[in-house]
Amino acid sequence: MRVMGVDPGLTRCGVGVVEGVPGRPLRMLHVSVVRTSPDDDIALRLLGIDQGINALIDEWRPDAIAVERVFAQHNVSTVMGTAQAAGIALVAAARRGLPVGMHTPSEAKAAVTGNGRADKAQVTAMVTRLLGLETPPKPADAADALALAICHVWRGGAQSRLTQARQAAARGGAGMTQAEINAGKLAAARRAARGKGGYGQ
Repeated sequence: MRVMGVDPGLTRCGVGVVEGVPGRPLRMLHVSVVRTSPDDDIALRLLGIDQGINALIDEWRPDAIAVERVFAQHNVSTVMGTAQAAGIALVAAARRGLPVGMHTPSEAKAAVTGNGRADKAQVTAMVTRLLGLETPPKPADAADALALAICHVWRGGAQSRLTQARQAAARGGAGMTQAEINAGKLAAARRAARGKGGYGQ
């Protein structure tokens, strides 16, 4: 599985591509930062991010895109810029029919360090170790993008299969394996249980 992680930002948008499967060593294929100048008009900055992300998707052809889920911050202008950059990554993925995983910073931190409150130094150190890199990826945006990709490889595979099973079940089960049918039934049971306040909550 090849996943492109995107740590959205207007000035620095981290992009990292990781390949591997759960339970086996992962391999970094690419890491970089798409940069724009704060002095430029917002439209030009968003265009620059769009061009940068699309070029990297076309070059590395990931199987999925992992994007940091934007959450509320005290600085409204910062969170708006982050959300706009995240939206560009989502549109780029949708345009190509690629599945997207949205992961919070805490989820990515927990996936690579075991601690959802790990600081940037800890995340960078573990990303370096997990990918067998000789030097830590810099800046922090690059390490965060790789952490998102790692998180998705380890957590997103099962989620993607469950989503596919749900979609197949909605189509009436055509072309489904028994395992996919069972997964779809389990998902339906959990949804029903949630609606009744049962175990699925």
